[in-house]
Amino acid sequence: MQLTLDLDSEVPIYQQIRDRIVEAIADGALAAGAALPSTRQLGMDLAINFHTVNKAYDLLRRQGFIRINRKSGAVVRRDRLSGPPEAGFADEWQSRLRTLLAEAVAQGLSPQEVQQRAGSVLESFATPKGSMT
Repeated sequence: MQLTLDLDSEVPIYQQIRDRIVEAIADGALAAGAALPSTRQLGMDLAINFHTVNKAYDLLRRQGFIRINRKSGAVVRRDRLSGPPEAGFADEWQSRLRTLLAEAVAQGLSPQEVQQRAGSVLESFATPKGSMT
């Protein structure tokens, strides 16, 4: 799996890993049932400590995106075709969305620009991108 991380970013590396995997699921590059690399392998591939990858995987597990077991490792649990989200997801997501939109408005983006940018991002998820390698 190829992930692009910004090691100079203020966003923690584990959060960047989590975000790239969620984006790959939304893009269709990772489907339900797809295996993820082991934490040690991904850590070696990215030249980072495997504990950082473990933290990202644990976050993805708690959020319901992956399941982890000793035998099969980390596997994508649900994707864009898995049906409606679990109960409570939409309310939790809307709370996070509110904060994200507040950041944009507080930085001076107009509501129209926020809507245009959000629409552009949503459109980018409309067409599956193919398998992530």
